Amino acid sequence: MKDASNREKIKIILSLGLPAMIENLLQTIVGFVDTLFVSKLGLNEVTAVGVTNAILAVYLAVFLAMGIGTSSLIAKSVGAGDLDKAKAIARQSSFISAILGIIFGVITFFFAQPLLQIMGAEPYVLASGVVYFRIVAVPSIFISLMTIFGSILRAAGDTKTPMKVGLWINLLHVILDYILIFGLAGLPGMGIAGAAWATVLVRLVGSVVLFMYIRKSKLSFPLKMSAGHHTLPLLQLSVPAVAERLIMRFGQVLYFGLIVRVGTEVYAAHTIAGNIEIFSYMPGYGLAVAATTLVGQYLGANRREDAYQFGLLTTGIAVIFMSFVGILLFVFSPVAATWFTDETNAIRMVTTALRIDAFAQPFLAIGLVLAGALQGAGDTKSPMYSTAIGMWLIRVVGVYVLSIHFNLGIAGVWLSIAIDLFVRAIYLFIQFRSKLTKGSMEQKNKHIASL
Repeated sequence: MKDASNREKIKIILSLGLPAMIENLLQTIVGFVDTLFVSKLGLNEVTAVGVTNAILAVYLAVFLAMGIGTSSLIAKSVGAGDLDKAKAIARQSSFISAILGIIFGVITFFFAQPLLQIMGAEPYVLASGVVYFRIVAVPSIFISLMTIFGSILRAAGDTKTPMKVGLWINLLHVILDYILIFGLAGLPGMGIAGAAWATVLVRLVGSVVLFMYIRKSKLSFPLKMSAGHHTLPLLQLSVPAVAERLIMRFGQVLYFGLIVRVGTEVYAAHTIAGNIEIFSYMPGYGLAVAATTLVGQYLGANRREDAYQFGLLTTGIAVIFMSFVGILLFVFSPVAATWFTDETNAIRMVTTALRIDAFAQPFLAIGLVLAGALQGAGDTKSPMYSTAIGMWLIRVVGVYVLSIHFNLGIAGVWLSIAIDLFVRAIYLFIQFRSKLTKGSMEQKNKHIASL
């Protein structure tokens, strides 16, 4: 695309970003429906699923990190017009992801109960938890393959196919969930095991369908697993991304523990606010996918200035989207809080949290999109550093100082989050500008010297 206008660039960004937004939204909604169905079985089952999902979040963090490394390398190869290299990277990343899925499956089979006990599962939750955990996580290969296949398609610039597949398998998930949990037309329900099997079947279908679409795409590769010389670059990009995800997950454990110290009511209000706020992430996540793809492809085509401009323009669009979300949060937070609780004090705390968060939405947008842009540029370390500083220093220290020392309660918690997002946005902007403009200046100097 030569000399495109800003209007044309915006169309390209939205054509990539909107399907990714819709896909994330669908997954979030289905997660709510899944929790709603399980809640009809009892609190023990809800707790079992919650504890299991906390462990699966670590598994998924590793698989998503592989997807980040894959997206960066494939996007650059596609941008450079080297489809053979892109296919080789896609094949090798699928091989590595399959191996990782098998490893996590074996770990789950042998250590399901000890892992749940480490997470604090009580004896009356453990029985249900082990059943659910083993069914869902032993076939982790389907989680890993579904994640990597989606990353491969998005890196090639196709975000619509993962969205369409996501739409159909999420609909299938809801139907299977209901039938397998509660039974239908004389078929007995399986309870929490039914919820687990519904998840596994959907992931199996999703993996097969996504691979079928890959086989029809320009990145088609045979399902022949083999290691090769792209393994090291993949790991060099993916390992910092894995570290970033794990830093975030383990930081949340400490961070949530401090919130519990502030008070049980505060923790409950914080959880409710987080469940509402999660929808605000959808525009940022979707546009981050667009930024990763476009920055990677334009850098691969050796057009650093265009890559830089696309990164900034995508960030600007995200700020507009999420500023609007911030307005909605500020205005409608009291109403949203009543969906989860009817206690006046809890509603007041949730409203306080979300109204603070409303002002932080533009910084959240900047952080999410520029992290994606940097990953597209092959820099997975800067997002890792920003997460480490934000989660372990700003949030943890902020909650202790503001909420515990100065007794600001829920306001102190969410002010800490807002400060973290503000600092993270500035840091990632500086890193993005430095990484992409430095290369542009070097290219210009070489060009001038050659004249």
